[in-house]
Amino acid sequence: MTNSIMVIFPYRHNQTWVFDDERMGLVQEPFVSGVPEMIEVLIQEIPNVDEGFKLLFSASPFPGYQVELTWLREEYGGNWYTWKQRSLEGWLCPALFKYFNQPPEKIYCKAESLYSS
Repeated sequence: MTNSIMVIFPYRHNQTWVFDDERMGLVQEPFVSGVPEMIEVLIQEIPNVDEGFKLLFSASPFPGYQVELTWLREEYGGNWYTWKQRSLEGWLCPALFKYFNQPPEKIYCKAESLYSS
C-alpha cells in the first residue's frame, strides 16, 4: 500500500524548479509547461523559498490543502491539469506514474516552508 499523502522538496536549479526523490530514481526532475507558474502562485507567502519548500500532494483532499488540480487530458506520455480557481494549466511529465498507477482525476497540494513557523 502506498502513502495517501506524498511529499517532495522542490528547489531552484539554474532558474528552474526541480526536485529529487532518490526512492523513485529522480534527480533534478524539472517542472515544465505551466507548472512553474503554478508553483510561483502557490509559494508567494513562503519566506526563503529560493532554498526550496515542502510540497505535499495526494489524490484525496486532506486538511489544509491549498490547491485542487483537475485532470484535463494526456499528451506526450504526461498529463495536463488545471487549477480552475487561478485559470492555470500545467503538464505533469511521466514521473507522475512514480507516485500514481494512473493519472488521478484530482490532485490536492499544499506548499510549506522548510522551516518551522
